[in-house]
Amino acid sequence: MSTEAQIISTSSTPAPSNSITSPMESSLKSLIDIASLIETGSCKKEVFHIARAVRLTNSLKKKLVEPNLLQAFLDFALSPGSELHNLLSGFLHHQGGELGMEADSATSAPAKRVSPELEIYCYLLMLLFLIDQNRYNKAKAFSSAAVVRVSNLSRGAVETAGALASRVYFYYSYIHEVIDDLAEIRWDLLYLLTISTLHHDDLGQVCCQSTWMLFTLQIHFLICDTMTMKQETLLNLLLRNYLHYNFYDQAEKLRSKALRFQSHTIQQVCRYLFYLGKIRTIQLEYKDARESLLHAARKAPVAAHGFRILCSKWAVLVHLLLGEIPERTIFKQSGMERALRPYFMLTNAVRIGDLELFRNVAEDLAGFFGSDKTYNLIVRLRHNVIRTGLRKISISYSRISLADVAEKLKLDSASPVADVESITAKAIRDGAIHAILDHANGWLVSKDTGDIYSTAKPLAVFSSRIAFCLNLHNDAVKALRFPPKTQEEKDSDEYWRESQVFDEEIAREYMDEDETYF
Repeated sequence: MSTEAQIISTSSTPAPSNSITSPMESSLKSLIDIASLIETGSCKKEVFHIARAVRLTNSLKKKLVEPNLLQAFLDFALSPGSELHNLLSGFLHHQGGELGMEADSATSAPAKRVSPELEIYCYLLMLLFLIDQNRYNKAKAFSSAAVVRVSNLSRGAVETAGALASRVYFYYSYIHEVIDDLAEIRWDLLYLLTISTLHHDDLGQVCCQSTWMLFTLQIHFLICDTMTMKQETLLNLLLRNYLHYNFYDQAEKLRSKALRFQSHTIQQVCRYLFYLGKIRTIQLEYKDARESLLHAARKAPVAAHGFRILCSKWAVLVHLLLGEIPERTIFKQSGMERALRPYFMLTNAVRIGDLELFRNVAEDLAGFFGSDKTYNLIVRLRHNVIRTGLRKISISYSRISLADVAEKLKLDSASPVADVESITAKAIRDGAIHAILDHANGWLVSKDTGDIYSTAKPLAVFSSRIAFCLNLHNDAVKALRFPPKTQEEKDSDEYWRESQVFDEEIAREYMDEDETYF
């Protein structure tokens, strides 16, 4: 009997075992329903069913820590005694699970016809189990085997297994990141992305030693129209890989040569915008970085608390580097006050232009900023602090000696007067302060400040705000575009039930999404 036929007949099948408790029976029934969705999507070649199966699995992740539950599902979905069944069972019961083991022909049951999508789903469940058990060394070897199986899918299964393969690739990279071995898989991910782009599909083939040199000649992707969901996942994984080792130039070269990014899933879009914001920040393109980071924080699900905190930290630094002071409401967001407290202290030092306070905050919280990988950006803020203090001095005094300016700024240099003179000259040239530098007498003479509304600055500010509102309106309009439905379909009860179930699944996915994996 095929797996599909067995799934269809599960409603009349008795409970798998009396040893399984009632909550476990409910979880097993949910897994069987998910398997039914996968088989339906495989037979009908409809990606929607498999994507829905992935969303339902996200809500069951916390229940997949029980070996008996997974063993019961493996016995149901796979042929007991088959090579794949023995492999997964070995990892499940701490028996090693040799990747090259052969099936025992004496105990093998009649083979079931299992779809490739269901096999990939079994690999995905085992990856989740090994990660929850903190067995990362075993998970590393098993994830490599899962990637090999994904890359060997037939052309017919490539179209429908996209969502499953994306999750396999994601956990493949996550496991190597946990054990601090991301550099090992970089070439594999690059090759997978290149082959996927060349084939115009969602999947690639596993890279081997002999193809590494060939790949270096093919790194320039063939440009198509847009990226698929699989290519978006691989691109984000590669960007994270490069940024993990501070290879910002390589990350930008890869991003610029990749295909146009499309919004297949909100998680991938948020990750891409965040990585783009980090790259732009390091490249001194602060305006573009601010826009990317704000969009990432705005689009992120509410449940992704850690991701939104990380976006807020980088956005605060970009605001400060632009010479702006972030609004106080950013630091008062619900659940973020403690995490953003060091950045609030840093913002306060920049706001008042106190170089000594800024130096103390940077030194006392150097370990915290180092763990966030933002300390190098904070070093850039020293010049902004000096300019802020210099601007306040020029407003307060009509004429002041350079020695007094150096004393008020509390510069820690060998020749503070000479440094103040050069800093002041550059500030005057850039338009940061309106003053005249009297080199002969060593004075800083301030000019009368004119009416700001007689300049073009208010126009530029209003234009930027209008552009932001227009972009927000366009994004909202794009999000509200749905496929047209006939009047009969809209009036039917089945249509409304399907819409309600779909909305509930999306909501559960966002609430159950583990922010550690986001």
